[in-house]
Amino acid sequence: MSSSRIGSAALILAFVASLVLPVYHLTHPAEGNTVIETTEEFKEAGADYLGTGSAERNPDRARFVQDGVSEPADFSRPMELFYTTYKVEKGDTIGEIAKRFGLNQDTLLSFNNIKNSRLIQIGQYIKIPNQDGILYTVKFGDSLTAISEKYSVDSEIVKQVNNLADETILAGAKLFLPGARMNQIDVQEINGDLFSWPVRGYVSSGYGYRISPFTGARQFHSGLDIAAPQGTPVRAAMYGRVVDTGYDTNSGNYIIIVHHGGYKTLYAHLDVIRVKAGAAVNTGDRIGDVGSTGLSTGSHLHFSVFKNGVTVNPRFLMR
Repeated sequence: MSSSRIGSAALILAFVASLVLPVYHLTHPAEGNTVIETTEEFKEAGADYLGTGSAERNPDRARFVQDGVSEPADFSRPMELFYTTYKVEKGDTIGEIAKRFGLNQDTLLSFNNIKNSRLIQIGQYIKIPNQDGILYTVKFGDSLTAISEKYSVDSEIVKQVNNLADETILAGAKLFLPGARMNQIDVQEINGDLFSWPVRGYVSSGYGYRISPFTGARQFHSGLDIAAPQGTPVRAAMYGRVVDTGYDTNSGNYIIIVHHGGYKTLYAHLDVIRVKAGAAVNTGDRIGDVGSTGLSTGSHLHFSVFKNGVTVNPRFLMR
């Protein structure tokens, strides 16, 4: 066979191989590889952009968010931000929904502006973004560089994801910061697991307005009254530092502990105080005993929580 015929045959074989091999590899993936399939279910679910750019969205990324499955290298690049929606079902929690979609729970908390995750309702729709991160509201005087440095995010990535032509940002605008995380204290506060119960007992009087057992008049009750036998151990609801102990005619024997995040707790009507001002305490440390000192109708602990000097309902913050 002449060299010209051999050359022609080789070219024909190469052309056929270029057509057949890609099809073979697609239908017969090597062990350990994953074939990406875009399902009709995902297409019908619908996905909404937050931005207005023309970058192509990548719904197939949803196939790689399950635990233990690595994302292809192409999916590691900054993506156009979009979201789908999820209808809350009975038994759902934010943590479980986040895990189901391969996201951090603080991503869902921030993206949906959830202030109390215990109040989500069956049938409520939750926005599910296609990537982890938080929504940040631009404040007066903010710069893109300063925001990016604070949350350890590349400013160029922030610009790409938010379709910013330059670094100009306006106060009040919302920026999505890919990969950024919320402060852990804020997450615990929203999820209601910031404080432990300071004593074993039952709530005999809740937070809010009530009829005073002493005057019969309507008055605001600034904490929880937790009934328990005299001498029952009272424990620090969160780690912190004791800033004051003492006695007054209303609270009786009391302890005040300051915590991080602007929080402070008050333990009142104690029979015995077991700590001194200046002492560092850990969550669960015994700090006193239940009593009925001061203005009290019986043995109980009055427990108040303050945030930046203002009382808040302890029930929303206790695990």
